[in-house]
Amino acid sequence: MINAILSIAMLSAFLLLYGAWKRWRRDGVSQQMWLMVAAALVVFANVAIWVVPDEKGQSLVTGATDTP
Repeated sequence: MINAILSIAMLSAFLLLYGAWKRWRRDGVSQQMWLMVAAALVVFANVAIWVVPDEKGQSLVTGATDTP
């Protein structure tokens, strides 16, 4: 389940970047475009926090899927 959630988060971040690019092409630089870019960067950072392993080689995703 966590893999599906992270996949949807990545898709939404790429769609936010695409939407920001389309708005930039249509209206030029605007506050809404920058907010879309910022939201996409926040999503990318959150996904990275979950999937990048630490010194022990464990990530939050592997810890969440390991059940005793």
